[in-house]
Amino acid sequence: MAEAHEGPRGRYVPYAPRSGRLANINITVKREPGERGGGAGRDGGRRSWFKITIPYGKKYDKSWLLSSIQNLCSVPFTPVEFHYDHNRAQFYVEDATTASALKQVSRKITDRDNYKSLQNELKPEEIEQLKLCMSKRYDGSQKALDLKSLRVDPDLVAQSIDVVLNQRSSMGVVLRIIEDNIPELQSLNLGSNRLFRLDDLAELPLKAPALKVLDLSRNELKSERELDKVKGLKLEELWLDGNPLCDSFRDQSSYIRSVLHTWGVGQSPGTPRDPLRPRDPRDPQGPPGTPVYYSVYDSSDRQGLLDAYHDGACCSLSIPYGPHTPPRNSLNEYFKDSRNVKKLKDPTMRFKLLKHTRLNVVAFLNELPKTQHDVNSFVVDICAQTNTLLCFTVHGIFKEVDGKSRDSVRAFTRMFIAVPAGNSGLCIVNDELFVRGASPEELRKAFALPTPTPSSSPVPTLSAEQQEMLAAFAMQSGMNLEWSQK
Repeated sequence: MAEAHEGPRGRYVPYAPRSGRLANINITVKREPGERGGGAGRDGGRRSWFKITIPYGKKYDKSWLLSSIQNLCSVPFTPVEFHYDHNRAQFYVEDATTASALKQVSRKITDRDNYKSLQNELKPEEIEQLKLCMSKRYDGSQKALDLKSLRVDPDLVAQSIDVVLNQRSSMGVVLRIIEDNIPELQSLNLGSNRLFRLDDLAELPLKAPALKVLDLSRNELKSERELDKVKGLKLEELWLDGNPLCDSFRDQSSYIRSVLHTWGVGQSPGTPRDPLRPRDPRDPQGPPGTPVYYSVYDSSDRQGLLDAYHDGACCSLSIPYGPHTPPRNSLNEYFKDSRNVKKLKDPTMRFKLLKHTRLNVVAFLNELPKTQHDVNSFVVDICAQTNTLLCFTVHGIFKEVDGKSRDSVRAFTRMFIAVPAGNSGLCIVNDELFVRGASPEELRKAFALPTPTPSSSPVPTLSAEQQEMLAAFAMQSGMNLEWSQK
């Protein structure tokens, strides 16, 4: 990043750039004397304006350029008087904090096409693939479209199609597809798409006038003022949990008052979901250890588990060696990823087999054999609990449902470490999976129908300490008391 400067400075001019050359976009910052527009700053003093200059900025599409800068900038900013001066793009920002944040972005935006316009326009064939992807995510019976974490959709990733919903071009294509194909849409999930502003959703009330449910959870919305841009919607449900704006509210009532004020009297979006309350236990992002979590894990696509994991989560798989371990080839799909450090001495392989970041974790889980878990076999045990951490294990049985080992029954132990996820309950920071062959006793009991319990059966008595632990675990995990006691 160039330092703030007081005058023009020389720069290299690539007279004959080579094909495929990488060019890092430079941003310079200069403090401007005097006032622009007059008046006082936010603190009541005189305003301090800073000129932001992007050399060769005229070569880029304005929307793409500003969006790319905002994606990397740590604070939201409003460009004032955006204009071109010869080949330079220039605009002004008001305060030093914003100027400093913009300075940190310099040379982090890469142009791979020799100063060509880098607007992320989808090609016609890519739009057709996006339509197919959206059709798979549409539930006609509920008139619901789930576009959560769209950029990492396996179908799009497999074809190297990059759909970034916080860029105007991608969001515009999605809205056109909605308008042309499903204008009757009633529920739209845009969660986990790194949306930091809602300008590109301004036409949503026209594209989907029947929309009643809008899920914007786990995005980067910093101010409730962003909701002004979609206030034309007549919503019954609005999901905002997991956004930075939720941290500014003291409690549920102040949150609801603020959101209802945005829509105005008579245009209430219904009761917004309380950002301070964990999601409904029926939510697919339910706590690990509940049947709901494993219903997603057992589905054809485990991508739905993305939001259950922390951005910096890690995961590993180990195959123990013991009397019940079947021949190596019967667990071949697991052995190749086993990180049993008792057997694995190579430090490079130890590091490689430890999956880092939630994207890599869920991608790894997606590669494991498809399964069906016997939830009646589950035993959940708390290892440690504090106000900021919950460590627990899940023991149980599952069987594989496809491939060469179809119907093979396995036993597993899974240790989770979870932490509070802002206003969204728990998220996993560590996931250790141990898989082994089922014992004869486990095979006999696997997937057996539970025997009805006679009403005269004695109810086990828990100590006061056990009851306190049970209540705490039920509250943090979202399970009911019966499941928490298992």
